[in-house]
Amino acid sequence: MNPPIDDILVDAEWLAQHIDDPSVLVADCQYHDDPASALAAYRKGHISGAVHVYWPRDLAVGTPPVTNLIPPPTQAASLLGHLGIGNDTTVVGYDVEGGHQAARLWLVLAYYGHDRFKLLNGGLQRWVASGGPVSTTDEARPEAIFRPRPAREQMRIRADELRDRLAEPGFVVADVRRPTEFDGTERRAARAGHIPGARNLFWQDNVRDDWTFCMPAEVRARHEAAGVTPTCEVVTYCQAGVRAAHAALALRLAGYPRVRVYDGSWSEWGNDLSLPIER
Repeated sequence: MNPPIDDILVDAEWLAQHIDDPSVLVADCQYHDDPASALAAYRKGHISGAVHVYWPRDLAVGTPPVTNLIPPPTQAASLLGHLGIGNDTTVVGYDVEGGHQAARLWLVLAYYGHDRFKLLNGGLQRWVASGGPVSTTDEARPEAIFRPRPAREQMRIRADELRDRLAEPGFVVADVRRPTEFDGTERRAARAGHIPGARNLFWQDNVRDDWTFCMPAEVRARHEAAGVTPTCEVVTYCQAGVRAAHAALALRLAGYPRVRVYDGSWSEWGNDLSLPIER
């Protein structure tokens, strides 16, 4: 069964009403390519009380060149518990790019059956615009016990299954990277290009200029124009399974019930010479 999705987006007013609830943990997921820069952005200003989450360290495992896989249960329990997330914790994630990195936190939590997640629509910018308090002080929560529930494998796909199903009717692959990554102009692995048959549906087109999510009907219309309908089983992928998580969330919000994330994404596919590619 897929996790519930209807009330995942919240606004600054909702957060202001719940921010002092001890069962609510706010997660600042701002990202930079190196952890020191990400920490510096957090220290420059974050929602008061928010803990710092750096997804490559806190929400991923693996060995080069594929370091972006969803952690297995034992590691997920340790990583999430260290952040202060327990099974009764309501997590509110945000960043400064429309939920781009916070969606990865949603994916990991939902994959392990934790449905008490909210995404701050519009992110830090909306919070600041509403007059919400901002802090420059490092925050931490006491370690918690997180017990992963059985993995929802319907939310994730592995390379071998994806390879074997590429020609299957009703099975659609959405490459949500930049067009330059899709067409091979920009190479970020041993090989450039895309998974055969994939449609290029850039993730950022699911949000507005102010970084709030587009209306569900807008997201549906864009995807249906590319032949991706709610009756399809849709796989999203990018470079490292982060943009793909955001696209999957947008599709779920738009009424697509069968959406899976290929967390290995191009860092795995593009570096595995046994897997087919197109350019």
